[in-house]
Amino acid sequence: MTQSITPQEVFKIMNERDRFSNWLGLQVDKVDSGYCKLHYTVKEDMLNGFERIHGGVLFSASDSAFAFACNSHGIITVALDVSITFTKPCFAGEVLTVEAQELHLGNKTGLYDIRTTNEKGELVCLFKGTAYRTSLPVQ
Repeated sequence: MTQSITPQEVFKIMNERDRFSNWLGLQVDKVDSGYCKLHYTVKEDMLNGFERIHGGVLFSASDSAFAFACNSHGIITVALDVSITFTKPCFAGEVLTVEAQELHLGNKTGLYDIRTTNEKGELVCLFKGTAYRTSLPVQ
């Protein structure tokens, strides 16, 4: 299938409609075919009862990077299966980078590796996503 829309155009369409990612304060640095890199600052209201980042925030930011990467081909693509492993705590004020990379793209599914790192380059969490590609174009 020939792509008639660029990854950057897909991102622009998605980002204008994605109120949740914007509410989280995600700043997208780069979007390309099967790829997304973004960053965000951990805010006080993202902390759990132990004053560490809430796992749901890490999951959500990873899921957004996953969505931007897997939809970059111009076909509406949704999560089929995801999992996350938390490896390091984070605290308010830290800047986290999330990088989503396509590992495999099939006719109907794709596999993605999404890694969140802190400012020292240490792995904070590892998110794996399997995506289902619909037959609908991103518009």
